[in-house]
Amino acid sequence: MGTKSGSNKVADFSLPSTGGTTFRLSEALSGKAGGIKPVALVLYFYPKDNTPGCTTEGMNFRDLHAQFATAGCAVYGVSRDSLKSHENFKAKMEFPFDLLSDEEETACNLFGVIKMKNMYGRQVRGIERSTFVLDGSRVIRREWRGLKVPGHVQEVLDFVKTI
Repeated sequence: MGTKSGSNKVADFSLPSTGGTTFRLSEALSGKAGGIKPVALVLYFYPKDNTPGCTTEGMNFRDLHAQFATAGCAVYGVSRDSLKSHENFKAKMEFPFDLLSDEEETACNLFGVIKMKNMYGRQVRGIERSTFVLDGSRVIRREWRGLKVPGHVQEVLDFVKTI
């Protein structure tokens, strides 16, 4: 549901990251960022820090993080929240991965995740919950758009293990 496979190469980009660093896609995939060259990288886009669905999704990535690492996969969460909001959310939820602040919608636009959504009966512009798995060449190996949280992170992990 809402998934597709393809060979779309993603342009390199940089975003402010928790931990006082700058995330650069090419460096994260080359191993320069964390010292280990990952087989794949997960970017999950979510609407807002500290909201029920986004908290649950983050907790699911947190709880399965060791299995993603064993599979050679790095995980990053992306939203339009400020770095300060991300730092607080990451600390509160004890996420072992970094959150990227995309206030300028740089990555959101690259991945086409900004949509008009209904919220409490009115149209609002926001991030459509989406997850992308990229390989070491910045090619999108799989994407999920407009997804539902229950069972999603396990599905992503199962896919990553096939790379």
